[in-house]
Amino acid sequence: MEEQRFRELVEEALDGLPEEYAKKLNNVGVIVEDWPTPQQRMKLRLPPWALLFGLYEGIPQTRRGGNYTMVLPDKITIFKNSILAVARSEEEIKAQVRAVVIHEIGHHFGLSDKDLR
Repeated sequence: MEEQRFRELVEEALDGLPEEYAKKLNNVGVIVEDWPTPQQRMKLRLPPWALLFGLYEGIPQTRRGGNYTMVLPDKITIFKNSILAVARSEEEIKAQVRAVVIHEIGHHFGLSDKDLR
């Protein structure tokens, strides 16, 4: 899949968020990368064979206090090649992208992996 089309799918997933959640996104950016960096993999203690579809890095809204000012935006990274490794059609890619975007935004709102399952 072309890079631009993949990015469009990520944008569609963001645009498709219910308004009640979309308007509460605060100080977070969403980017697309081909693969996680070695540092990201080490931080998560991922084995070499494990695929990582997305990653939230930042301070969840539930942990932001009164001193939460002048900080860099949180970052959600969607890993294109990991998703393309498991999805076979554009519809599967679209569904996987949407699921990953929602999952990582859940972390932004303070939900754990257990909560998100």
